[in-house]
Amino acid sequence: MNNHSARSRSKSNGKRAVAKKKDASPASPPEGKRERILEAAIKVFAAEGFYNAKVSQIAQAAGVADGTIYLYFKSKDDLLINLFEDRMERVNANLREAIETETSAIAQLRRIVRLHLELVEQNRDMAEVISVELRQSSKFIREYANPKFAEFLRTIAGAVVEGQRTGELRTGIDPYIFARALFGALDEIALAWLVKQPGSKATIELPRAAEQLGDLFIDGLKAR
Repeated sequence: MNNHSARSRSKSNGKRAVAKKKDASPASPPEGKRERILEAAIKVFAAEGFYNAKVSQIAQAAGVADGTIYLYFKSKDDLLINLFEDRMERVNANLREAIETETSAIAQLRRIVRLHLELVEQNRDMAEVISVELRQSSKFIREYANPKFAEFLRTIAGAVVEGQRTGELRTGIDPYIFARALFGALDEIALAWLVKQPGSKATIELPRAAEQLGDLFIDGLKAR
């Protein structure tokens, strides 16, 4: 081996070592790997339940080493919270985009109801994590400020405020109480749909449920 080829190989090895070091650094982890971990966590939490799920199972499903999880998340609870924040950010963005094209508060609120239940139907595992498994995390229930959920409620309340301003909706209803009540109904419908027993007669059809929730909640808010 001549000196030139030795130097080239040494330089090449040095570059690989630097790349490996960067990949292992918690300060600059590849975003694609983080997303793989989140997607794997959805599947494992939905299949095993949050309490029973193991970090090693998530790592295996994501195709990474167990220790890699901790480059991105402090604990299993932290992973769950980050998963919720990431997906709720997408939900909020979808809601904002969807209602921008609606010209009335009532149309906006009905669109929110339909879109929420459509997302539940299209993303069953994620819906199960949000509706069922989040309640298994004491850290989430007791310590987490939940800013993304607050943003979701503000979107609903904002539509009510605008409808009250234009005279389309009744002014005696607190927009934030309405927002929480509507979400409570949506959450209960989603939960009932998720945990329904096979062959049960009490089958919930989400599109039909969306229309009925609109009739119950939104029509009752119309100015008289």
